[in-house]
Amino acid sequence: MKLHSIALFVKDIEKSKEFYTNLLNLSIEHDFGKNVILSNGVTIWEIQESHIISKELETANRSNRFELYFEDENIDSIYSKLEQSKILFLHGIHAEPWGQRTFRFFDPDNHLIEVGEPLEVFVTNMHKQGLSADQISTKSGIPIATVNRLLNT
Repeated sequence: MKLHSIALFVKDIEKSKEFYTNLLNLSIEHDFGKNVILSNGVTIWEIQESHIISKELETANRSNRFELYFEDENIDSIYSKLEQSKILFLHGIHAEPWGQRTFRFFDPDNHLIEVGEPLEVFVTNMHKQGLSADQISTKSGIPIATVNRLLNT
């Protein structure tokens, strides 16, 4: 079995298309009206109340908890853009215990989204802050060989 995509059930397809294309810069690969396939394997789907998924999820009274995770080299500019749009943040930019900077926010249907720095960016940033390769490995949990490769040492 191979993961094909992630489907997010949304209340308003047009609002969600605008959010994911304008704010997160995902592109639309296929637009089938109430089902839209975006780049990066994300699908947004406005399910009709009569559909079996909608009926069964409501009957089962289940809430699915997960997070969409994206990486970008310049999370500061993404954060600023999102901040101007007045979306709801779970938290602002902060450093995780392993050294990576991240922030989390919600889409129009309250799906949790995280944006973090790529591995090579946060390893390089820790090195610029004066940490040695061994210190970076210890703090981040990244094997020393990988740290050395990323730092070209």
